[in-house]
Amino acid sequence: MKKNNGYSLVTGASSGIGQEIALLLAKQKKNLVLIARRKTQLKKVQMDCIKLGSPNVEVITCDLSKSADIAKTIELLKKKKITIQNLINNAGLAKGTELVQNAKTSDWNQMIETNVKGLLWLSRELLSDIISTQGHIVNLGSVAGRLVYEGGAVYCATKFAVRAITEGFRMDLKGTGVRVTNIEPGMVNTEFSLVRLGNQQKADAVYADMLPLSPKDVANSILWCLNQPAHVNIQELVIYPTDQASVGQVVRGEKSIKNLKTMLKKSF
Repeated sequence: MKKNNGYSLVTGASSGIGQEIALLLAKQKKNLVLIARRKTQLKKVQMDCIKLGSPNVEVITCDLSKSADIAKTIELLKKKKITIQNLINNAGLAKGTELVQNAKTSDWNQMIETNVKGLLWLSRELLSDIISTQGHIVNLGSVAGRLVYEGGAVYCATKFAVRAITEGFRMDLKGTGVRVTNIEPGMVNTEFSLVRLGNQQKADAVYADMLPLSPKDVANSILWCLNQPAHVNIQELVIYPTDQASVGQVVRGEKSIKNLKTMLKKSF
């Protein structure tokens, strides 16, 4: 069965990985629906996507931690008669690094509502479209969905949930032609650490003296999964920067590939 030319919906599209995958899809002349909380940034990404060749770019301000916002988003898509073919569930966040006995439960709620429930509710509402177009669901997980670390119990739990949801979706959707992929990056230099730590200096220190992944690195990997032939499903893709061997194992300073590149440039 030939797929319909539906829209690709990207959540968290106002910055970081979401913005980069939107731009890459725009270059491929895809119709887009971009969702995020920040209207001004979202409108800028919309204009950039149009300039790059996307024929139709709809933007919707939506906080995925709020079920009412998701309902309004679905209602608007139906009103505009927009059919979603590909869903990139990119929106997510971490809040705080405190031990569980010291953590704010409000941070837990925000992570669970956004990373798990928001992803679930939006996906469920769009499944009929995605099935009818034999589309693709890409969920942004994390290496934190594979390994737990101190101060990250609840965030890691949400990403373990994303991993389980992705595998469950694939099983439940077998026979429909829908593909489901979990992208699991390590350290990526986005607003992630700033949101988590609430301090730019502390956020910069996370990526100091090492070379993390860029948002475009991860977006390129997502695009590769989307562009595979219809009979090929990339189940999961774990992506680390070379300077990160595993969660909590990061090479910094003289042994970092970043410093190695600097030394090589000086040698020639």
